Amino acid sequence: MREPAPPVLVFDLFGVIARHQSPESVAAIERAAGLSGPRLWRPYWDLRAPYDRGDQSGRDYWRTVARAAGTGFGDDQLDELVVRDLESWSEVDDEMVDLVGEMSGLTRLALLSNLPSDLAAHVEVLHRSWLDVFEVRAFSCRIGYAKPEAGAYTWCLEKLGVPASDTVFVDDRAENIRAAERLGMTGHLFTTLDDLRRALVEPYRIGRRAPAAEAVKAEER
Repeated sequence: MREPAPPVLVFDLFGVIARHQSPESVAAIERAAGLSGPRLWRPYWDLRAPYDRGDQSGRDYWRTVARAAGTGFGDDQLDELVVRDLESWSEVDDEMVDLVGEMSGLTRLALLSNLPSDLAAHVEVLHRSWLDVFEVRAFSCRIGYAKPEAGAYTWCLEKLGVPASDTVFVDDRAENIRAAERLGMTGHLFTTLDDLRRALVEPYRIGRRAPAAEAVKAEER
């Protein structure tokens, strides 16, 4: 009997394939802002959704951060903050990139990620060599929804043309996983590459050699 088709894998980008901001990049943003600690980072995160959805430009986003912090940024400072922010989201996990390449030969892949238009353009230029394996790239700035809004997931599912039950969603944030599961997707809270690989092999057998191939391998030994 033929095994069922493997599920479509829907990946988050940052915190899964791409790395979170390094201490060095965080320090560079703080130097550019002239601020640090909760005064900077609380509004940075709390006010991020409109920027991620594409409702604000980078400069406008940083103006809202400045107002919330009780200060102001000049034009040159705004431009530098946009650049430093983009740079802070530029690093990837090479082992995860390799896994994505491996999975691309075994099942369909999609990206569902919160990122503003400036960053989307930056990432697509910087990482074009491996982003092309994703059949659908659902970036919040282009679809008008940001996770964990339900619309972000349904937009991605409609583009893929599959029911939620035929997908596995991989993200490093529990609230995003819960939102996906409420819609019927199978969620995997990302912690490590090895844990993710185990989750894909069992029960889905993605990446596992067929029994015949395993037998040949055993005979060769």
